[in-house]
Amino acid sequence: MTFPVLEGKVAIITGAAMGMGEATARLFADAKAKVVIADFNEEKGREVTKSIQANGGDASFFKVDVSNSEQVQAMVKFTVETYGKLDVAVNNAALTPDDKPAAEFDENYWDRLIAVDLKGTALCMKYELQQLKAQGQGGSIINISSVSGFRPQPNNIAYVAAKHGVVGMTKVAALENGAENIRVNSVAPGAIDTPMLRGALEQFGYTEEEYAPQLSLLNRFGQADEIAQANLWLASDASSYVTGTTIHADAGYTSR
Repeated sequence: MTFPVLEGKVAIITGAAMGMGEATARLFADAKAKVVIADFNEEKGREVTKSIQANGGDASFFKVDVSNSEQVQAMVKFTVETYGKLDVAVNNAALTPDDKPAAEFDENYWDRLIAVDLKGTALCMKYELQQLKAQGQGGSIINISSVSGFRPQPNNIAYVAAKHGVVGMTKVAALENGAENIRVNSVAPGAIDTPMLRGALEQFGYTEEEYAPQLSLLNRFGQADEIAQANLWLASDASSYVTGTTIHADAGYTSR
């Protein structure tokens, strides 16, 4: 989908230096949004930004650790100073799932993952909502959850807790802000072929052929572009009557 369904809109996408965030940023730019590439990885984030610009898109980079309140506030401020407003936000930044059973989880990694995946999403929503409410023109926020927010896997208690939390926070924010035409939804990807998934496969010693049929009725991993399309629909006016819900982009994994 490359027609200008986001023309005139300004979007923040966190975790946009790679994977689903990068695919979303590229698709939004193709749809004529002005895009802020927000990521902690400055080198890759700037590469994505330059690539979008080279293809005729309007993109800017902002380095951010979403677990840091001051940096998140600065991200929103940068967006408004650069483009004059905010219309859409995709809160996608996340860490790789943990790999220990509940009886042995790494407390240091728990703290970092919860800070990024859960608190970071909450902080992004907080300051995005403040900006959208101040503008008084509505808007759309999309939080990236996971199938692990609905059907947990063993050995990743922190990630499961965070992604369940993202779904709950999405519903609260939708409930509180619907009267102001601010829509808040989430997307729950399944097994998507990203650097994060490839890292997890290596970490747990699985191959794609072994693992994909366990996670997909289609017997394949999803592609980052397929999640980007779900984000695009929720960002666009085509989904104007949708809020407080989750799109399960998981090839039927949570239906079994």
